[in-house]
Parts: sequence; structure tokens; C-alpha cells
Amino acid sequence: MKQEIKYEAAFAELQSIVRRMENDELDIDQMSEQLKRAQQLIKICKDKLTKTDEEIKKILAEE
Repeated sequence: MKQEIKYEAAFAELQSIVRRMENDELDIDQMSEQLKRAQQLIKICKDKLTKTDEEIKKILAEE
């Protein structure tokens, strides 16, 4: 079973990838791999934010 990554960990990893790209620390072979990972992390973060937003709206609507 794949362990779910926490939002904070996904965001931190994404920031690290962006920083390395901005500082030209990735060679051409790493660039493609890291870009794919960044896309996965963006989706994870977006999904978690959307889910949390929906949960908050539901809680507030119950009041």
C-alpha cells in the first residue's frame, strides 16, 4: 500500500525542486524526472487544498 504524503511534505519537496531548477542545479537528465515529480506534487497539493476547502464549507454550513 502506498503511503500518502502530507501536504507540508509535498509542498516542501516542490519548493526544493523549484529552487534547484531556478539555480540550474539539475542536469538535463534530472530535469525531466524532476518536472514529472513536480507535476505530481502540484496535483497532490491542489487535491488536498480542494478537499480541505470542501470540508470547511461543509462544517460552516452545518452551523
